[in-house]
Amino acid sequence: MREPGVEDATRRTRLANERTFLAWWRTGLTALAVGVGIGRVTPELTNAVQWPYEVVGAAFVVLAVAFVALAYTRTRAIERALDRGGFEPFGTTLPLVLLVAGVALGGATFLLIAFAR
Repeated sequence: MREPGVEDATRRTRLANERTFLAWWRTGLTALAVGVGIGRVTPELTNAVQWPYEVVGAAFVVLAVAFVALAYTRTRAIERALDRGGFEPFGTTLPLVLLVAGVALGGATFLLIAFAR
């Protein structure tokens, strides 16, 4: 016999997992748009050397692909944990990797804005 409210809590958790999946996708699409903007649009509008913009733009696109892939893998891991009545912790490695990527891309974007001619 299940504890009262557990079934509803599992349903809410599954719905939250779906919303989180969509949030990962939105983040990926945003990174993709930034990559296109930095890598293709900005160099066309300026007289600056193009390759630094293209490199940073391509890095944002790689990050976008990673977010979309993570959306799937994380969602599946949570669904499997819910199926067995468990929990799937986020861990510490992935947030650290995303932090480093965000800081690196933010710094590179700052350098492009401040110094690229």
